[in-house]
Amino acid sequence: MTVISSAFAQSAAAGPESGLLSFLPLILMFGVLYFLAIRPQMKRQKEHKAMVEALQKGDEVIASGGLLGKISKINESYITLEVAEMADKPIEVVMQRAAVQSLLPRGTLKETR
Repeated sequence: MTVISSAFAQSAAAGPESGLLSFLPLILMFGVLYFLAIRPQMKRQKEHKAMVEALQKGDEVIASGGLLGKISKINESYITLEVAEMADKPIEVVMQRAAVQSLLPRGTLKETR
């Protein structure tokens, strides 16, 4: 019985400092998670948004489904991609601007066709 009562006495005597120290590893883990996962993801989202806003007619892009094309028409929400030509008529696909995954250097599509 004396061993149990002395353990309770030690925990009661520790005070509020031990409560703060018990949360310190949790706070440190959140800080590491923020710098390794959350912050880089926010940076990628910001870069993607800037790239989508800067799209222009004539840009060559890759859509998120892997579709390659050249922007032939563009408006606030949608773009029209020219993906091929058949009998001197362009084959076009309409998609959302946010579906653009990356911007290609000019002339890339001539190499792939």
